[in-house]
Amino acid sequence: MEIKAVKFRKDGFYTQPFAFGGEEGMQKFDPEIRYRGSLQNYLIDTGDEVILVDTGLPAGTPEETPNEKSLAYTGKDICSYMEAFAALGYQPEQVTAILLTHKHADHSGELRSFPNAKIYVNEDEISAAELQGIPNIVPVSFTDGPYYNFPESQKIREGITLIRAKGHTNGNSIIIVENDGLFYMIHGDITYVDEALYEDKLSVVFDDLAAARTTQDRIREFIRNHPTVYMGTHSPQGYENLEAKRVMDLDHPVETVLAEVEFTQEQVDFRKYVCSICGYVYDPEENDYVEFDELPLDWKCPRCLQGKDKFNPA
Repeated sequence: MEIKAVKFRKDGFYTQPFAFGGEEGMQKFDPEIRYRGSLQNYLIDTGDEVILVDTGLPAGTPEETPNEKSLAYTGKDICSYMEAFAALGYQPEQVTAILLTHKHADHSGELRSFPNAKIYVNEDEISAAELQGIPNIVPVSFTDGPYYNFPESQKIREGITLIRAKGHTNGNSIIIVENDGLFYMIHGDITYVDEALYEDKLSVVFDDLAAARTTQDRIREFIRNHPTVYMGTHSPQGYENLEAKRVMDLDHPVETVLAEVEFTQEQVDFRKYVCSICGYVYDPEENDYVEFDELPLDWKCPRCLQGKDKFNPA
């Protein structure tokens, strides 16, 4: 079995208030501290099957243009998700299964591009707008009982388990792959950066705060008791951990490398804005020509229900 990263954005960042402020409040943390960000999903080659964990942003999603006030920035395009997938040497028809961590478009954007894949989705995500009209969806009800300290799991293949992990969204899931004595924990947005797990902080993005805390507690307990390679979507630490087969040690954090950020000085008349959480694009021409700056302060993203402060100009 081989696990590979599908890398499609780089050089992003997540500020400390965004990554750490979910429970204590963003004001407790330093907005000048920006952790490295990226976007990648993962591919599992079992030798008999090609299985994907999430499917990136939809083709054509515009890049963001961050500024000094941006809480989060998903990064610059390396290429599209499908180009990154093809660069690994596979064809879409080879994919037999897709395991979805959650509904947001930076994880579900290209589900339609894999005609032969069964798409395994937490049953609590089935009604999500991002998943409507997509064939081959298999609702997962987690009927296989506990997986170690996680109460609800579903065995997908030998050595590959989908686990209910409510919090970031109500239908959030994680995937654990057992291979050569290691546990590869693939997650969407449990933490945006590894520093948050080391420091035991929650991000500011969640559907259910109490559930997010419970999920993170279980993950930290699991990591303390099993040799775990922790693989996220939004930080290069995810693929760095994979490539080094680095087992997470909560008591001895890997040294932090902060993001190197240069903000553009060019004056541009932006009209479209992109949600850095789910990839939703706000276009005034599709919203009665109401400019983004004219939206009320309490306006929220129609997809992930995050506030205006999570948007960057396209």
